[in-house]
Amino acid sequence: MINITDFIDNFFDFNSNPDLLPWDIINNLDDLLKEKFDRLGSEYEISGDVAIHKTATIEQHVIFKGRIIIGENSFIGANAYLRGPIFIGKDSKIGPGSEIKQSIIFNDTAVAHFNYIGNSILGNRINFEAGSICANHYNERKDKEISVLFNHELIKTQTHKFGSLVGDDSRIGANAVLSPGTLLPKESIVKRLELIEQVK
Repeated sequence: MINITDFIDNFFDFNSNPDLLPWDIINNLDDLLKEKFDRLGSEYEISGDVAIHKTATIEQHVIFKGRIIIGENSFIGANAYLRGPIFIGKDSKIGPGSEIKQSIIFNDTAVAHFNYIGNSILGNRINFEAGSICANHYNERKDKEISVLFNHELIKTQTHKFGSLVGDDSRIGANAVLSPGTLLPKESIVKRLELIEQVK
């Protein structure tokens, strides 16, 4: 059983259901965010399906699609492309030219610039250097179902779209690639240009 709180200390602040697996959370993220939308206070500016904390900074030419919540003091750099559903916590940074798709990003996490984060859950105080990627789909395989390796057990996710679960305080080097289904424990270090492929 994958307990997300083993990866992200404060995950229950986002969702308190201990039975949901990471890919279930991502696949149901729009519904989870809709519940949060209904409870947002006056400190958020809401336009359609996008809620931005009044202390957040949004630079020019950012594109928002779908349901998105951006937390206090977070920063979205110029020309970023956010394809919801997306939740971004407090004090996090999405750098210029980055693309985020259907993901959760917790507090004090930096996705530097020119990154792609797809269908992933990133914990607290993580740093993604420039060009690093959370891939979410096996384009090159005939069987595109994503499996994850956890405690020497192969788990089939029954989905074709899931990126990574990255634990608190991890560091991902420039131009590194996390293959679909990557689970990184807290304080992981991924070197520059490294490919993480847990299931081949």
